[in-house]
Amino acid sequence: MGRLFLTKLDGAFYTCKLCHTHLANIEELMSKAFHCRNGPAYLFNSVVNVTVGETEERMMTTGMHIVADIFCICCCQNVGWKYESAFDEAQKYKEGKFILERLNSFQKFSRSSRKNIYKQKLERF
Repeated sequence: MGRLFLTKLDGAFYTCKLCHTHLANIEELMSKAFHCRNGPAYLFNSVVNVTVGETEERMMTTGMHIVADIFCICCCQNVGWKYESAFDEAQKYKEGKFILERLNSFQKFSRSSRKNIYKQKLERF
């Protein structure tokens, strides 16, 4: 196996729940209004540190889509899926976007981001 290169994110970001590898910057979050079989799921414009599995047709609540599961590059945990294509014209906006399942990821803040948040709170008082 070769050397593993990871992208480190700054600010607020989501990580793999199992190994804490950075997955997505909060600025890339498009919607929290998604659901998967395991509960809430979030739609992201882009993610990092994942590998993409085989594509398959999958029936979702919004219709048939071609998707590929995505896996954490460090621990191989299934963290969500990528929308490759949608059959319904109204769902085309999802193409090329990523879903992170809330069950397998959570939000974190970098140290510099925490300091900035703390400063902003102090400035309000």
